[in-house]
Amino acid sequence: MSTVLINVDEIYMLLEDVKDPEIDTVSILDLGMVEKVTVSNQDVSVKMLPTFLGCPALPIIQKNVETAVKHHPAVKNVSVEFLRSPSWTSDRITKKGNAGLKVFGISPPPRQLKNDGSWHIDCPYCESTYVTMENIFGPTACRSILYCKACKNPFEAMKPMIKRSNKMEVF
Repeated sequence: MSTVLINVDEIYMLLEDVKDPEIDTVSILDLGMVEKVTVSNQDVSVKMLPTFLGCPALPIIQKNVETAVKHHPAVKNVSVEFLRSPSWTSDRITKKGNAGLKVFGISPPPRQLKNDGSWHIDCPYCESTYVTMENIFGPTACRSILYCKACKNPFEAMKPMIKRSNKMEVF
C-alpha cells in the first residue's frame, strides 16, 4: 500500500481558495492571516493571525480552512489555531489582496502613517484623493466609512494596524 505524502506547499495552494467570508475577493493568504502551516504524518496544523481577536467571522474562517485542507487526499486531521501573538498588521496584506479589496469597493490600508499619526485613503472607485471620513466605526471593527467628494460614492477602508516601536497602534 502506497502512502500519499503531504507537502506544505500543497496546503498553501488549498488555502488560496479560502476567502474572507465578508470580502469574497480576498483570500486569507492575501490578507496575511496564515502565520504557519506544519505537517506531521497525516495531520496538518494551521496557525493564523486574526485581523481582530473579536472578529465574529473567525469560526467561519476556521471551518472553511478545515474543509479546504481536508480536500487533500492524505490529510486525516486538521487543527486551526488563532494566535494572539504576533499581532496581525495591515502591512501583511499582499498586493493581490490590496487589489481584491479595491474590486470589492474597500480601500486598502495605507502602508505608512503621517508623522502626526493620521492616515489618508484614496477612493477605490475613482482613485480621487478628495475623500472625507464619515465614521471611524464601519460595519466591522477593521473598517471605517468614507465618502468620495469626486465621484460621490461612499466606501469602506481597512483601518491601518501598524506596529511602531514595541506597541500596536490601531487607527
